[in-house]
Amino acid sequence: MLHRSRPNRAGRRIMGPQSALTDFLASHNISAQQIRQDVEQRRRAAQANVNDENEDDADEDDSVAQVTSAASEELTVSSSRATRATRRSAQIEAQRKKEQQAIEKIKASKKFNKRKRRPSDSSDDEEEIIRALAQERAKPLPGQMENCAQCGKRFTVTAYSRNSPDGGLLCTPCGKELDKDNGAAKKKPKRVSGGAVGRRRQIQSKILDGTYTLGGKSLMTLCIETLAKNIELAEGLGDLPAPIIDKIARKLSKHRLMNSQTLSLFLQPTADQVYIYDASKLNSSDFIRIFQTVPNLKKLKVRCGIHFKDEVMDYLISRNIELADLYLHGSNLISEAKWIEYIKKKGHALKSLRVYWTDKHFTEDVISQIVATCTSLERLKVCHNQQVAELGVMELSMINSLRHLSLDLRTPVHSDAYICVLGDIGAQLQTLSLTRVPEVDNSFLDAMHNKCRCLKKLRVTDSEVMTDAGFVRLFKNWENPGLVFLDLQKCRLLEQHRHRENPDHIGLCSNGFKALMEHSGKTLKHLNVHGCRHIAASAFEEVFSPDKRYEAMEKMEISFCEEVTDYVVGSIFRSCPNLRELNVFGCMKVKDVRVPRGKILVGVPNARGMVIEGEEDF
Repeated sequence: MLHRSRPNRAGRRIMGPQSALTDFLASHNISAQQIRQDVEQRRRAAQANVNDENEDDADEDDSVAQVTSAASEELTVSSSRATRATRRSAQIEAQRKKEQQAIEKIKASKKFNKRKRRPSDSSDDEEEIIRALAQERAKPLPGQMENCAQCGKRFTVTAYSRNSPDGGLLCTPCGKELDKDNGAAKKKPKRVSGGAVGRRRQIQSKILDGTYTLGGKSLMTLCIETLAKNIELAEGLGDLPAPIIDKIARKLSKHRLMNSQTLSLFLQPTADQVYIYDASKLNSSDFIRIFQTVPNLKKLKVRCGIHFKDEVMDYLISRNIELADLYLHGSNLISEAKWIEYIKKKGHALKSLRVYWTDKHFTEDVISQIVATCTSLERLKVCHNQQVAELGVMELSMINSLRHLSLDLRTPVHSDAYICVLGDIGAQLQTLSLTRVPEVDNSFLDAMHNKCRCLKKLRVTDSEVMTDAGFVRLFKNWENPGLVFLDLQKCRLLEQHRHRENPDHIGLCSNGFKALMEHSGKTLKHLNVHGCRHIAASAFEEVFSPDKRYEAMEKMEISFCEEVTDYVVGSIFRSCPNLRELNVFGCMKVKDVRVPRGKILVGVPNARGMVIEGEEDF
């Protein structure tokens, strides 16, 4: 394809067409370019005039501003001078007043009067005396060097440097000598005790711990408390008896002081028992260290053992340690398989097994393994368990060596399972504790009456179907010796709309209470009928009549028994001369009762506090 070159239009002077306006202006000899130049010239001239006017105005403004600033500067200078003069005069006046006060203070001092009375000092020398005393009072600042007024030794002044009686400062040795000469500093007065009200919280804490006693603390208790406060300084417990070590462990656990460091105090190679009441700060390696340090361990008690896990069980299984008493609380991370493995290999030596808060890992299969392996087991306690049910309870009847049985199960168990246990081993049981058994009925009480012959401790709580007649049949003509411990709390009717009416006599009522006191009143040390609100006041008055005596009774719980009055409480104190503590929470008819000396009444809401120590001499 051929490209033709375009010709240059400029070379050929080709011009476009002209407009009609251009032709008209050209015909009248008028140039458009000249018109544009004239317009631009006029615009420039007008702009120049405007600029000249603005410059004149700016010059005037500058002159005015200069005059104004000069005037303001003069005013500022004059005002600042006046302010400085006023401030200076005020400072001078304040300093003069301060000096005058210091002079008056010096004149009123004993040293000034003493020097003024000297014959050598005339009245004309007051200013010199004041100046000398002022110089003596001028104390050097801390960090400066000064000569001791007594020994002349040069020392560094501190905030604790003592003043010399004759003026000046004393060095540290001379200051100590002055303290010895003047005697020890006065001690601060002891804080006045608030009485029973001020000690209320401590008393309640001790009651919950079971350590509250009347009177002063023993020397042993004071030593244990001192040790607990300074436990970080202790290097060992030496050859203290086991009961003392146990009390120390309880004290440390109460104050959350049991940790990896303090644990070493309780690990003695020659010991055979280790009791830890708060192991929440211990880890798995600490538990393993227990078995490494105490090779002859026979009794182990661990509460809040959160980190007692499978790895600890593995180490225990691998060692030659054979525990006779194992108490675990809160060790819910031990798996079911590990429980079975441990019991299979070490269960033959167990005589006591107590397990609390194991949730879902301590199952009926573990119970079956216990029945098959633990032929020497005498004590079994399973509390707060969710897996053991009727089948597991019935299997317990095959442990012929069992003497103490305590169950607190979360799965409902029928009365027949417990009756099966009583039918096989009831005659040899010394302790039977069934907590929270709402579905257990009178048939269980009848089986207990027929089978149990060695019971000393009995606990049946929260029953909703047992009747007063069933309790009467249990205690009337029962061949079992008198009980030492009895807990029947919350065996009562649960009816929302007519809870005060009990036509069927559900729970422990008046006749059952009379029967139990007639059977075991002479031997009971601990009685708990908390919440048995259908026991009438007449039953209490008959049981604790003036001619009845219960010498063994030490603690009684009758809280929320609505018919208890001041007279009933007084009768209880009279009939139980060795009673130490009586709980009457929720007994609204107890108003103002006389408490014998040496007794404790807990639960009376009045101005004296919830705990009342007896002060009356009967």
